[in-house]
Amino acid sequence: MLRDFADNKLLQIRTALRAGTRSAVEWSRQHPWRTVAYSVLVLLSLEYLSLPNVRLQELERVNPHRTALMMQREREAAEAGKPFHEQQSWIPLSRISPNLVHAVIVSEDGTFYENGGVDWYEVEESISKNIEKGKAARGASTISQQLSKNLFLSTSKDPLRKLKELVITLRMERVLSKERILEIYLNVIEWGNGVFGAEAASKKYFGESASSLTREEAARLAAVIPSPLRHQPNQPSEYVDRRASIILERMTARGY
Repeated sequence: MLRDFADNKLLQIRTALRAGTRSAVEWSRQHPWRTVAYSVLVLLSLEYLSLPNVRLQELERVNPHRTALMMQREREAAEAGKPFHEQQSWIPLSRISPNLVHAVIVSEDGTFYENGGVDWYEVEESISKNIEKGKAARGASTISQQLSKNLFLSTSKDPLRKLKELVITLRMERVLSKERILEIYLNVIEWGNGVFGAEAASKKYFGESASSLTREEAARLAAVIPSPLRHQPNQPSEYVDRRASIILERMTARGY
């Protein structure tokens, strides 16, 4: 008798599920755009729940040990069968040469202290250029966006990754001061194969601490930030020479 009762209940559940599925499919056919909108909303909600909100708050007082980019580079090296030696030495912002701070800001994010983490004009221009080219031809990353990507995401150009980056950046700007964002950025940014942070880069390329960098050395370090695996700041290069010259001109124009 119990078995008959259970079978009846199971049959009722199956029937209800089939009816619900048919209704959902029919509603979707009648309202395709609403279906897409609701699906995107659900997807974004799930992605939002996966964001590193707790870890962002911890960054106020705790220096990040390893970043998502460091782990990505380690995986890539392992897959290619190549050795990976990570070089990083944390140094407080007060001990980083102002020359490097100014060079990085004028090179990577001229409105760093004014924007809220996202330069919306640049985002609009980037979208227009990318649509025109039919591919990801132009970036629009501020220092805060680059830090969000390096800490928690990857170098992928997946639009969903970019959306996550924007959300993390806006939350980061509410939690951390500009000085703290800049300090973390300068200590984790990639400056070569396995080279992360200003101190490790300064010692590797110029044989000195980041506190002692000249204007020219700082400009050359800032010049290779967009392509740290292709260019070295201490090697002769038309690309690095040209970018460093532009950075020095911008620094001079701002009185640095």
